[in-house]
Amino acid sequence: MKQTILSIAGKPGLYKLISQGKNNLIVEALDATHKRQPAFGSERITSLSDIAMFTETDDVPLMDVLESLKTLEQGKKSALDLKKASGDDLREYFAKVLPNFDRERVHTSDIKKLLQWYNILIENNITDFKDEEEEAQPDEAPAEEKPEPKVSMPKAPKAEAKVREPKAPKADSKAKTTKVKTAKPKAK
Repeated sequence: MKQTILSIAGKPGLYKLISQGKNNLIVEALDATHKRQPAFGSERITSLSDIAMFTETDDVPLMDVLESLKTLEQGKKSALDLKKASGDDLREYFAKVLPNFDRERVHTSDIKKLLQWYNILIENNITDFKDEEEEAQPDEAPAEEKPEPKVSMPKAPKAEAKVREPKAPKADSKAKTTKVKTAKPKAK
């Protein structure tokens, strides 16, 4: 789930990865329209698993923040009205979700966007913010962390170089011949 939910810079909302085209990604809007559209390599596309929130000690992955928000809201949409909430209201609410967030580097617009994304995910019944593998074995220390594959634009296949053999000379059946001009006697 984490790799297929995308944010596209300059476009509102979240998108679900449907497939990869030749030079683009095919995404579906996670809103009432569910409109499918291409997302090109020139657009800044970010998977939700690649986003983290600043805290005073270490960065916390967005999926952990969404999970704690889901626990606070008991799996329902956010109780806070985003249009009417002031910056202080947003910060106070977010302190319940992530108590040690960095108050200087996390802006109110970041908190508002996070709450909008959470509401979009809940409306679309996307509530498994943590992988089952992480929940099943939380006590074991990972031997070696493997980087998660990132969503990237597919590259066009390289054309294979065609090696042409030099053509053999054709048979002399149509060899060029030159005609010798002879002088005709002039009539008197």
